[in-house]
Parts: sequence; structure tokens; C-alpha cells
Amino acid sequence: MNIIGLGNALVDILLKLDSDKVLPEVGIQKGAMDMISEEQMIAIRKAQENLERSQTPGGSACNTMRALSCLGASTGFIGKIGTDEVGAYYEEAVRHAGVAPYFIQTEGVSGSCTVLISPDGERTMGTFLGPAATISADEIQEEYLQQYDCLYIEGYLIVNEPLMRGTMEKAKRLGLQIALDLSNFNIVNAFKGLLEDIIPKYVDILFCNESEAEAFTGLQAKEAALALAQIVDTAIVTIGKEGAIVAHGETLLRVDAEGGKPIDTTGAGDHFAAGFLYGQTVGASLEQSARIGSLLAGYVIDVIGPEIPAQYWEQIKLKVEDILV
Repeated sequence: MNIIGLGNALVDILLKLDSDKVLPEVGIQKGAMDMISEEQMIAIRKAQENLERSQTPGGSACNTMRALSCLGASTGFIGKIGTDEVGAYYEEAVRHAGVAPYFIQTEGVSGSCTVLISPDGERTMGTFLGPAATISADEIQEEYLQQYDCLYIEGYLIVNEPLMRGTMEKAKRLGLQIALDLSNFNIVNAFKGLLEDIIPKYVDILFCNESEAEAFTGLQAKEAALALAQIVDTAIVTIGKEGAIVAHGETLLRVDAEGGKPIDTTGAGDHFAAGFLYGQTVGASLEQSARIGSLLAGYVIDVIGPEIPAQYWEQIKLKVEDILV
């Protein structure tokens, strides 16, 4: 099963500030997590030209596709970027990760999430979606999808109903399975009616955490998983340090969490989805697939940031082989 992801193409940029004076200059309150305008984004980029920085391709679906590629799966990613150096970096980084890039490009500044790290260590985040928020179903060509067996979509895109519905319809017509991650309980609360319509119609594999599952069903994790499995083929509910629950029809199973005490949980859900989907690509059982998902999540919570460092992947692959025996 070859898998293509659709999501917000955002570069994560981490900047170490010399002082906090740039924050009021660009209009962001210290410690906040704000959506910002293009003007604020440009101001931040000008202010950070000489600062120590690191960057990585971000966005939930892209994180999942890159992790899948690291395991050896055939993956692609669809997103929308600008014509600036940030967009060029994003496309090259995705390609370098072994993920086939299918980018719609438009004039202007690419989307990014900038993390401003104050001298006292506090983090202030400003997200500029930019072109990522303007992608349409018409821009996603059938030839992109025809090369794949499964379309994986991040739930953040539900804010763009024509994109979500149009792309799902196109994928189903072409015979693809559809996997959806609910992404955030606020998204579920805001778009519950729409999700209640499109999930039974289009979704085969549904990923969510316990708060998202409860927001959607009104039930606790175990009961929520069983309820969700009545409207999709397979439902996965992650439950933090307690692991994850997988439901398929009336079958219910639980796998334990991996890893130690979390250092940073960013990307845990994205990597669980990658591990589970990888298992499905190689014909693994639901339990084996969930164990691979738990393994990857355990590795990413042991590091800062949303990706597993390159030096760990050979060790991970050996452990995956053991799971698949």
C-alpha cells in the first residue's frame, strides 16, 4: 500500500532570541500560540536574520509521511507553498526524506510556524498558514492520487470543507482508502456536524486521541473506539501513557505505550499513525501495526521536536522486524 498525505505545508522555525523586545515589535504576547498575519510574519523574518535558528519541514501529515518513508514505505505529500526560500527549503527537505513532493506553488511567502525562544527559555509561537490555507480540491490532480493506494489527511484541513469533501470524493472514485486524523479536539467541537457527515461516507481508518474521541462521540476511550468502529473500518484511539486502543467491528484490542517519561510529546500522534499505516502496508495484523505505532511514538517523545533523529532509524527498523515476526 503506497500512501500519499495531504496537509498544511508549514516550515517549523526555531529562533533563539537575544531579548524579548522583538515580541511587542511584531505584535505577539510572550508565551502565546497565535495565528499571525503576513505582515507579522515578514517582520519576524526580518528581525531574525542574524539570530541562531534551526528549521524543519512541519505540518502533521508531512511528519507522518516522512516517518513512513524512513521505515521504507512509498509515500508522497501534497501541499501548497510560496515562491520564497522557505518554500524551496520545504520542497527540498521533503524530497530529501524520500517523500515524493506534489506541491502547488503560488507567488508570495510560504507558511511557517515560528517558535521564538526567549532567554529565559519560554516559547512564543506564531503560525502563518499562508498558501497552505488556500489549496483547493481542483488543484489536486487525479494523476497525483492514481499512483497511491491510500490517502492520509490531517484533520486541520476540515476548516476547508470544499477541499476536504472534494478530495475525498476524488480519492474514493479512484479506489483509494482514506485515513483521517482528527488532529485537535477544538477542531472536532467546531466541525462536529461536518465530521458526522463525511467520516461515515469516506473514511476507512480513523485516528484520534481520547479527548478528540470523546468530543466526537461523547464516550470514554474504549466505548468511543467501539462506536467509531461502527462507522469506519478501523478506529484507533491513542490514550497517552496508557497506550492505544484499536477497534475493528466488534474486535477491540489495546497496546501499551513505549518510551520513558516524555520530554516533548510533539509529533507523537503523527508518528503513531505512521507506524500503524506502515504495518498495514506490509500486511501486519492490527495488533502488530499498533505496536509499531507505539514504538515510533515512544521514540519521538524522547526528543525535542516533531521528528526522530536519523541515528535512531536503523535501531527502530530492527525492532519493527521483531514485531513482525
